[in-house]
Amino acid sequence: MKRVLIVEDEKDLAELLVFNLEKEGYVATCVHDGMRGLERARAELPDLVLLDLMLPGLLGTEICKALRKDPKTASIPIIMITAKGDEIDRVVGFEVGADDYIVKPFSMREMTLRVKAVMRRFEGAAPTAISPLFTIGDIVIDTQRHTVESAGLEIDLTSTEFKLLLFLAEKKGCVYSREKLLQNVWSYNNAGDTRTVDTHVTRLRSKLGTPGDIIKTVRGFGYKIEE
Repeated sequence: MKRVLIVEDEKDLAELLVFNLEKEGYVATCVHDGMRGLERARAELPDLVLLDLMLPGLLGTEICKALRKDPKTASIPIIMITAKGDEIDRVVGFEVGADDYIVKPFSMREMTLRVKAVMRRFEGAAPTAISPLFTIGDIVIDTQRHTVESAGLEIDLTSTEFKLLLFLAEKKGCVYSREKLLQNVWSYNNAGDTRTVDTHVTRLRSKLGTPGDIIKTVRGFGYKIEE
């Protein structure tokens, strides 16, 4: 049975989330403050974390960043729950490594469907290659350690930048529109946020240095990697 950790300080909502997830066959547990949420995630290694943004003790964004930096927890799917629905809040959530974003108030049906969708995506995301290293040009991607080297130097990437680079590298030569990249990397379907993709590509190229030139802009459409 899949295990879901809920980190939510609204106790009534947390209990409702537990009830509805257990009805769907998940094992759900909850904590109500940020520090305990981070400790529980590290100790129990759940299959998914439902994470509130505004928490006592430690903000959800800080928990998300901490989990993504730890190799043991880096691949745990995270759905951020928050009352903040502005674009900038969604962008921040994705930049620190959230895999999906749900805005309060929401229906329990929407929540369970999002949990199922993210679970399915991660279940099908196991690498097919035997080696965890993926090399393209002067860039080496370690899919186990979630690290990237460019021209022999290790580069500090956010979780989203890592996923964007790996997605394009695995599909070398294929052109992807900004909308498709939002769907596949951010799991986000709002076409109005396509400038988020441009911002991440610019930042990614800058961090990679000269080897980052393999990320090509296809004018009027999107991006591809081409050696």
